[in-house]
Amino acid sequence: MSRRLPPLVALRAFEAVARLGGTRRAGEDLNVSHTVISRHLQNLEAWAGVRLIEREGRGIVLTAEGRRYHERIASAFDMIAAATEDLSPRGGAGEMRIFCAPGLAVRWLARRLAALEAALPGVEIILQPTDRSPDFAKGEADAEIAFNPRPVAGATETVLAEPRFFPVASPTFVSRRGPFLHPRDIAAAPLIHEESREQWHLWLDRAGLDPVPPLHGPRLWHADAAIEAALQGQGIALGNILLVGDDLAAGRLVEVMATDIRFGAYVLRTPAAARDSRNVARLGRWLSLALEETLIGEVSGGLTAPPPPSS
Repeated sequence: MSRRLPPLVALRAFEAVARLGGTRRAGEDLNVSHTVISRHLQNLEAWAGVRLIEREGRGIVLTAEGRRYHERIASAFDMIAAATEDLSPRGGAGEMRIFCAPGLAVRWLARRLAALEAALPGVEIILQPTDRSPDFAKGEADAEIAFNPRPVAGATETVLAEPRFFPVASPTFVSRRGPFLHPRDIAAAPLIHEESREQWHLWLDRAGLDPVPPLHGPRLWHADAAIEAALQGQGIALGNILLVGDDLAAGRLVEVMATDIRFGAYVLRTPAAARDSRNVARLGRWLSLALEETLIGEVSGGLTAPPPPSS
């Protein structure tokens, strides 16, 4: 008995649009123009006799029928990808080489390696803390986790988290140099910088300090080094819950001033050619769930608070 299947090229276009939220992104994902994607969508709707998408402003949204259809075919695409990888003698195992922003690698991901290994059974994790983006074309890495990375060709990007950034210091430092009641009090204190002073300047500006004075203090290049200096009582560093959550919970660091300031996102990048890889899909799912758990812990832990008083 023959199966009633739609045109598979149109089905793949619809799945990409539903997954990525637009025809242009779907076209980039499938290496075709967005007009080709639109034509495939029209053909699929004509074949099914049902509206699957609707225009909303400059974008598109799925209809109720489109959402139900995508939920079912998405799992089918996952099964096809998994079956395809199982054709390999290694069954999708092997190595997973991950380039990762140093602060996140050292202070968050390295502490969760056992959980990541459980999510990628049989896969050897090779974690390289670095701010340098890999050359995917040369096979330098299977994935990159970066903060505010510059766009690169031939890569698929997924936003993982946009955490709140806030000043942290050791309790001893705060008792010795505080209180810090206004952003100007922080600007006058010893500040610990990463590669440049731009991050602190941006934070103070968004915290309401106008003008931001010239900033001083050591530049330690990486977030993990800056936070380690703060732990040793050397000054105030900028952190987020992913970088300092364990230290806040243990009382080794305290939040100097509670604000809700965000200026960037952690992004997962993988080679476009590996978008259907089962290991890449597993890595993305695990990162999303683990990061969400950490971020939810910040809210439930009561770490957020109203912004500081204005001058």
